[in-house]
Amino acid sequence: MYCDDKSGLKRIDPEVYSIIKKEIERERNRINLIASENYAPLPILEAQASILTNKYAEGYPGARYYPGCEPSDMVEKIAIERANALFGSEHANVQPHSGTQANMAVYMCALSPGDLIMAMDLTCGGHLSHGAHYNYSGVIYRVVFYGVDRKSEVLDYDEIEQIAKKERPKLIIAGGSSYPRKIDFEAFRRIADSVGAILLVDMAHFSGLVAGKVHPDPVPCADFVSSTTHKTLRGPRGGFVLCKKKFAEALDRAVFPGIQGGPMMHVIAAKATCFSEAMKHEFSDYARAIVENAKALCEKMKSEGMRVVSGGTDTHLFLLDLRPLEISGREAQEALSFAGIDANMNVIPYDEAPATITSGIRIGTPAVTTRGMRPEHMQKLGDIIARVLRNVGNRGALERLRDEVREFASEFPVYPELD
Repeated sequence: MYCDDKSGLKRIDPEVYSIIKKEIERERNRINLIASENYAPLPILEAQASILTNKYAEGYPGARYYPGCEPSDMVEKIAIERANALFGSEHANVQPHSGTQANMAVYMCALSPGDLIMAMDLTCGGHLSHGAHYNYSGVIYRVVFYGVDRKSEVLDYDEIEQIAKKERPKLIIAGGSSYPRKIDFEAFRRIADSVGAILLVDMAHFSGLVAGKVHPDPVPCADFVSSTTHKTLRGPRGGFVLCKKKFAEALDRAVFPGIQGGPMMHVIAAKATCFSEAMKHEFSDYARAIVENAKALCEKMKSEGMRVVSGGTDTHLFLLDLRPLEISGREAQEALSFAGIDANMNVIPYDEAPATITSGIRIGTPAVTTRGMRPEHMQKLGDIIARVLRNVGNRGALERLRDEVREFASEFPVYPELD
């Protein structure tokens, strides 16, 4: 099941087996600071690798289009019940295959082609599926964007309200993929109500922080809340949508048959386990540690003379502005990767560099927190990152740092059960 040496996969397909073993080694020997990644616990991997993958279960519990769905009905009901219990929502749909498809389902439920969406600009922290012109959301719908204040680099709710009253969107989206600050969902609710708009909160990045009660809760304020399960929630790769009861029937129709066919029942089983894990007291401790680590690492980078976008973080991630170092996000990403640290290049607010180059890098702490790192370890990690960024292009220095990273990573095992 976990690709050990007794695995049938080794015998049947040694080539794929060897690739999976390489991934295990990669995860062990490198430090992962990608804000949207994590390590799913072994029970979740076990559920996802289960025999439920064999079952076609188009439809919903009690209303399937194929016979033999009794176990599928049971596991989906449990996933729905747990999602609602975890987040205090009125209705949950756990079938979306991804966060982007979760958003697509909301759009199909709430909008008609050509309707106007208002969302955070991609360069200020938004997401592709929030109306980027090359994404389906920007092709099917009209979009107007709000950004962050150019000086403070945080959301200006008065300006957002002015844009909303001028443009009169049908749907307003709060949330994004690289905004490091808490979001005032009550302010967004007031703005949406002032123009008669539906409010969608995309909490894909911070849903684990919401579950752990270390981030404001969007569920009481929003009509729809979309999310993934594989970032701060530390579950399988997948999506889900929460909504008010009045939208439940329309949302379910939008997911199936609207945008998807058969749900992935093995993934839904893993989502159910993920939601159960997130209800435990230990998960709240974990969520708190994610934020503490992000703040500690952020402060360490500032002490090293690095410019942090917005001056800090309230969440699991922060952005470094690399222009003072006269290097690009791509150069930083490549240097860090060579040294054994994974962090992705990212645009910063009102970035003039193209998205394939960028002026910044995004750093997140969910995965290193899962490995057991705590604020005191962020001092060492921040020191290594700073030395990498000061030695971009110096292959010898980066090779020495790579050895240091590998040794540091070995102190925090990933899946020691697989040894």
